[in-house]
Amino acid sequence: MQKRALVSVSDKSGLIPFIQKLVEFGFEIISTGGTFKAIKDAGLPAISIDEVTGFPEILEGRVKTLHPLVHGGLLAKRGNELHNTQVAENGIGYIDLVCVNLYPFAQTIQNPNATHEDKIENIDIGGPSMLRSAAKNFNDVTVVVDANDYDLVVTELASGNTTLATRQMLAGKVFNHTAAYDAMIADYFNEINEVAIPTKLTKTFEVKQSLRYGENPHQSATFYQTLDKPSYSVVASEQLHGKELSYNNIADANAALEILSEFDKPAAVAVKHMNPCGVGMGANVEEAFDKAYEADSTSIFGGIVAINGEITASLAEKLSKIFLEIVIAPSFTKEALDILTAKKNLRLLTTDMSDRLQPNQKLTTVKGGLLMQDADTKEITLDDLEIVTEAKPSQEDLEQLLFGFKVVKHVKSNAIALVKDNMTIGVGAGQMNRVGAAKIALEQAAEKAKASYLASDAFFPMSDTIELAAKYGIKAIIQPGGSIKDQDSIDACNKLGIAMVFTKVRHFKH
Repeated sequence: MQKRALVSVSDKSGLIPFIQKLVEFGFEIISTGGTFKAIKDAGLPAISIDEVTGFPEILEGRVKTLHPLVHGGLLAKRGNELHNTQVAENGIGYIDLVCVNLYPFAQTIQNPNATHEDKIENIDIGGPSMLRSAAKNFNDVTVVVDANDYDLVVTELASGNTTLATRQMLAGKVFNHTAAYDAMIADYFNEINEVAIPTKLTKTFEVKQSLRYGENPHQSATFYQTLDKPSYSVVASEQLHGKELSYNNIADANAALEILSEFDKPAAVAVKHMNPCGVGMGANVEEAFDKAYEADSTSIFGGIVAINGEITASLAEKLSKIFLEIVIAPSFTKEALDILTAKKNLRLLTTDMSDRLQPNQKLTTVKGGLLMQDADTKEITLDDLEIVTEAKPSQEDLEQLLFGFKVVKHVKSNAIALVKDNMTIGVGAGQMNRVGAAKIALEQAAEKAKASYLASDAFFPMSDTIELAAKYGIKAIIQPGGSIKDQDSIDACNKLGIAMVFTKVRHFKH
């Protein structure tokens, strides 16, 4: 009995050589629409789907393969006597191979010119149905959804048939593929229907790269990306040079870009273990980097630097003198690349920094579950600040306080950041109490702390942090406020001559 293959693909990459091989192996090719035309135009034999079903494609192609003569041929179990009898009685021909990939829904929703109607029409119905039928019956049917599997299928068919193990593997790929496809569609409808909290949440990601290991060498790891790949991101970045990114590199690079997104003026961020060890703003990016380096010239060793302007030769010279894991920027001059690529292992990344918009949602896995929250994109301006002390900060003071608050937002809680002259001079991260975080930041700043500014990611539960800050000569403090003991902190500031402002917004980061 002649074998039959049903082929209907939107992505025709590698299709014609694959069909040529199927024809050589004696397959009758059944096809639809544009795929049928492409096969015929290549001079290969094929029959259209309506010759099989006896029913024309209707409803602008919405209905063409949804027919018992198609799905019966896919789902019939070859070794089942009842199935064989019913297939014969109903004039159904077996279909032994299905090659289908789906309407390009992902590409359509990412097209800014696509209308809502365009998106709906690119929801495939017949394709997933055929794939699922063929995959369910993998004992008897070979199903191909990925052009990368053409060669494997051809190699095995050359020996007569694909192996059961291969057919089962291909079936698994189908269900992963259709699950991701349905998740994208569900996500789109949640968006247009403004469903903030769907009762069933399914997100889809695709592999970007396998990683050598995770946080530690005994942990395996893989880097996945969302299908939309926001332009200002590690996943959309281009690596120009250096070793393959590691798990920790990716996490740190993401943290660096999140911090950098706070600044529209020339800025540089140095990150170590997902916390900023130095942040600087300047008249240009080289001055900004100088400040970020000076902020903590010890901790930057082995860290990641992100800069929101082009890297020039003079800046590259400075970067080349430090051991860094990654440098991220929107661009590098040719001279800068010549300097930095001399360091074999230094990873150089470029990413589009014209759109610093951060994602709307943040997902965090927990054992057996997932936490989802709105991303912390709240921006504090001068108008949001409430001066709560007798000492009144100047305009320059307020700008420095805002700079500090932008930094401390991205430091692990409990967090304290000290800033002065548009640079960090001390960072206390991830402590179990706030005065402990302040102590680390103040001791790091040492003499520089005098007349500097202290930013706290959350309110002070008591006045001890202020009393410690006063010993180091802190000039002004910015904090969210909101404690039942706020007045204690205000009174302490008034007593010690420190100005303090409230933002009414906290920035816990776990």
